[in-house]
Amino acid sequence: MADEKDAAAEAPKKSNKMMMIVIALALVVLGGGGAGAFFMLKGDKAEAKTPEKGIVTAAENTITVNLADGHYLKLGFALLQTKDTGSEAVDLSEAYELAIDEYTGRTVAELSTDEGRAKIKAELVAKLVKAYTVDGTQEVMDIYYTSFVTQ
Repeated sequence: MADEKDAAAEAPKKSNKMMMIVIALALVVLGGGGAGAFFMLKGDKAEAKTPEKGIVTAAENTITVNLADGHYLKLGFALLQTKDTGSEAVDLSEAYELAIDEYTGRTVAELSTDEGRAKIKAELVAKLVKAYTVDGTQEVMDIYYTSFVTQ
């Protein structure tokens, strides 16, 4: 009888030891996976480097864009180039076209709020960055409005 009691008492101890080993192993595997993901994502951020600010190229003329309901927008702007472009100004012809396309047909209500202007500007900047990326080199990084009048 004493042997049976000893065997019954030892069974839970082995079970507890096995459970602790399984938990420890699971923590090691999860911790290793988390650390691997951290270092892999950290490497991606280092590669996606933000370009440095370069010169600002101002458009010589303002443009007038037809808005919805017979209104119009008088728009002047300057492009912030990246340092990679050096000191030579980019040709603004495509920037004029993209700005006209982006604002034509918009409503005064869209342009009257900070959120509306910021959303449209972000869309225009994305198009400018795409248009002014040549051979993998980003030439433009932002647009500054020098004139923005709706009527």
